[in-house]
Amino acid sequence: MILAAGRGERMRPLTDSSPKPLLKVAGKRLIEYHLENLARSGIKEVVINHAWLGDQFEPALGSGEQYGLRIHYSDEGKKALETAGGIIRALPYLGVEPFLIINGDIWTDYELSALTTQKHKMDQLIHLVLVNNRAHHPRGDFDIDENNFLLDRPAYTYSGIGIYSPKIFTKLKVGVQPLAPIIRQAIKQQQVTGELYNGAWEDIGTPERLIELETKLET
Repeated sequence: MILAAGRGERMRPLTDSSPKPLLKVAGKRLIEYHLENLARSGIKEVVINHAWLGDQFEPALGSGEQYGLRIHYSDEGKKALETAGGIIRALPYLGVEPFLIINGDIWTDYELSALTTQKHKMDQLIHLVLVNNRAHHPRGDFDIDENNFLLDRPAYTYSGIGIYSPKIFTKLKVGVQPLAPIIRQAIKQQQVTGELYNGAWEDIGTPERLIELETKLET
């Protein structure tokens, strides 16, 4: 599932006329980098949730056939349900096995095929990919212990990439709901593992960061 429902306030004015994941960088929409990565990883079906200017996604991406995928669209209406709320809404598309989640407004060279292997041997409810902190988020989100269990203390940044068991969400009601409290509750139960990725990763949160990424990719 690619999370694509946010308003993208910090990216304005670019997001006044386009959802953030549909913005282009180096001649390609941000979300297309994810779709190509997912196809390389062996994923065949992808869910994209949308709210703000959501009617632009299907005309831009179609059925997913051009990427070797089948895309399902989860429409949240005019008001996004936040991360957990969006996942809960999309559960009918996601099945009963652990599924991959990736934020639509990041760019990374992390190969998602590593997670398709991980999810088949997953014993915990959640597995997250962490990255080193960036200047705009210097404190971080979570730490990892020597056994790869997550600790609820700031050390590294959550990349917006992870695997989630549907068991976490099946008893929760559809509605606006953030994801962080759910992750933290699972950490208390030692149900969250993680890994640290040291490769390229960017949170494309502002026009300046979009330009920086464009420069990197075109160099």
